Amino acid sequence: MVSQDNINTKLRGIFEGVIVNKKLLQIREVARLPRYVAEYLVTKFCTDGDSKEGLKELSEFIRTYYPETKDKDKVLHDLMERGTVKIIDDFKVETSLKLSTHKLIIPCLNLRDAMILDSILNEYENLLRAGMWGLAELKYVPSIVPRDRKGNPLMSPLLMKEFTPFQASDVDLKEFTKKRNEFSTEEWIDILINTIGLNPERYNKRTKLILLQRLIPLVENNTNVLELGPRATGKTYLQRNISYYSRIISGGRISPAVLFFNIGTKTLGEIGVKDCVIFDEIARISFANPDEMMGKLKDYMESGHFERGPKKGHSTCSLILMGNIEIKEEIPVEDYTFTLPEFMRDTAFIDRIHGFLPGWELPKISKSGIHLSPNYGFASDYFCEILHEFRKIDFQNYVSQMVSLGEDLTIRDEKSILKLASGMLKILCPHGKFGSEEIKLSIDLAIEARQRLADWLHYLSPEEFKKIKITYDLVS
Repeated sequence: MVSQDNINTKLRGIFEGVIVNKKLLQIREVARLPRYVAEYLVTKFCTDGDSKEGLKELSEFIRTYYPETKDKDKVLHDLMERGTVKIIDDFKVETSLKLSTHKLIIPCLNLRDAMILDSILNEYENLLRAGMWGLAELKYVPSIVPRDRKGNPLMSPLLMKEFTPFQASDVDLKEFTKKRNEFSTEEWIDILINTIGLNPERYNKRTKLILLQRLIPLVENNTNVLELGPRATGKTYLQRNISYYSRIISGGRISPAVLFFNIGTKTLGEIGVKDCVIFDEIARISFANPDEMMGKLKDYMESGHFERGPKKGHSTCSLILMGNIEIKEEIPVEDYTFTLPEFMRDTAFIDRIHGFLPGWELPKISKSGIHLSPNYGFASDYFCEILHEFRKIDFQNYVSQMVSLGEDLTIRDEKSILKLASGMLKILCPHGKFGSEEIKLSIDLAIEARQRLADWLHYLSPEEFKKIKITYDLVS
C-alpha cells in the first residue's frame, strides 16, 4: 500500500512551487473562489504549506478585494470617490470592430464595456480568449471616455490600469514529464487523485481509475464521453474545479448561438473556444431548435467541423455528458436511454459517444474530512495547463503499435478505443514510458467503456448494431 506521507514528502521535494496542500482549500473565504484560483493564492500566501499566518493573510486579502454581488454599488461609489479600487474577478475582453476598441467585462460589477490598457492585453492574451481571474486596479476616468457625435459616452468610465493574473501563464511540459520518472504508477495515480481534491485512501484501484477516466476528454482532442451515476459522486465537482478551459452547462435551454456561432454578434460559441463542454444534468437539457442542434451536434461529433450561417469552423473541443441515475445494489435499475432527453435518444448520436463511464461504481462523497484530500497535489491552475498542453501531443500511435484489436469492429469502435486508451496513457504515463501493464490497463478500460456503448446500441437497435465482443492482443 502506498504511503501518503511518503508521497507528500517526495512531491514537495520534486515539484516544489507547483503543489499545494489540498486541506487548506476548505477554509470559508478560499472556498468562495474557483478551486484553481484558490489554489494559486494558497501557493503564494502559504509557502510552507502549513502557515497559519499565511492563511490569515490570504483570508483578509480575499475579504478585502473580492466583493460580493450585493457590494457592487459600494465598489462603484468608492471608485468615484477615491478614483481607484482593486478587485478580484474573472475578467474577459471582447473586441469591438464597430468602435475599433476593446471592451472589458467585469462580472462582479455587472459591466461589459469598461476600458483596458493595450499593454495589459499584449501581455495577457488569454483575456481575449477564455478570460482570466486576477487582481485588477481600476481607475475612474470619465475624461477619456470615447463619445459619439452627440456627445453620448460609448464606454463605461473605468479603466484597467494594472493586472495580476491568478493562474499559471505557462508550464514546462518537458520538466513535468521528466519528473514523472521519480514516481511509480501506483504513486502517480494517488498523486492525481489528491490533485483532483479527493482522498485516495477512500477509493480502491478500480474506482481511482474510473475517476481518472473523467480527465480523458481534457487531454484528448474531440473525445466524447458519457457518465451516468448517482448524485454526490463528484461528477460536477471535478469538472468545475479542474480546468478553466472547460464550460459546464447545467440543464436549461441551449441555442445554436451559444454552442456554435452567434450570427448577430459574429462570435464563436462554446465549442469553438473551449477544450471541453460539459452537459451537466443531461436529462434537463433542452435545445432551442432540436432538429437543427442535433444535426449540427452529430456532424461535429463525427468530424470536428461545424457550420452555422456564414461561419464554417473546426474545433478540437471534447464533449462530456453527465447524468444522474438511481442505483440498487450497484446495478442501474433503469434503462440508460431514459436518462437522455428525448431528442438525444438516437442511435446515430449515441454511437458518436466514444465511451460510457460507470459512475454508479463510485462511492458518494459525504464528509469533507473523510472524502476530500488532506494531502498534497498539483495546484489546479498548473495541472490545468498541463492537461491543455497534452492535447497537442499524440499517444494514439503508441496504442496502435502495441495493440491489435479483434475483428467485427466498426471504424467508430476502433477510433473510440484508440482515443480513450491514448488519453488514459497520457494521464498515467505522461513521460511516454510504459510497459505491457500500463498498456493493458489503458486498453482494458477503453474497451470496457466502448463495450458498454456497443451493448446499449444493440439493445436499442439489434438489426443495425449486431452483438459484438471487443477483443485485442498485445503486439510483442
